[in-house]
Amino acid sequence: MQVVTFEMLQQEEKNRQVASAILIGVAGAANAYSASRAGYGSYTTPSGRTGTFYSPTAAVIAQNNAAVQNEAMFAATIERGQQNMVQLEQAVIKDNTLMPGEWYGGQLHLAPPTDQGGVQKAYSIVIMVGSDRHVIEVAQGPAGS
Repeated sequence: MQVVTFEMLQQEEKNRQVASAILIGVAGAANAYSASRAGYGSYTTPSGRTGTFYSPTAAVIAQNNAAVQNEAMFAATIERGQQNMVQLEQAVIKDNTLMPGEWYGGQLHLAPPTDQGGVQKAYSIVIMVGSDRHVIEVAQGPAGS
């Protein structure tokens, strides 16, 4: 059973933030490119002639809208990343979190066995808290049994 440390959770969140920033950067670049092409258009006359035109006003409006949208996307991504880090800090107990005599509860989730061929798996979890030894006996079968 893998023990996930605070540092591992923190690195996972940082990696998620980097991936999110890259994706938001790509989306922002695509949005900016699309806006830069917004002033261009084409037309066809009733006689069948075709042509192209450029509207600087439409281009400026689209580029300003894209800049506002991109700024909002970037700000929301940064804010969500900061919220995730604060939530992580609050949810994880560290060695300096509790004072003597205080306690903290939590949950332990165990993944169901994947390679047992339908057979129940039994194991013990031993947790040492100071000099106290706590043994948890677990009997676990595949999901649905």
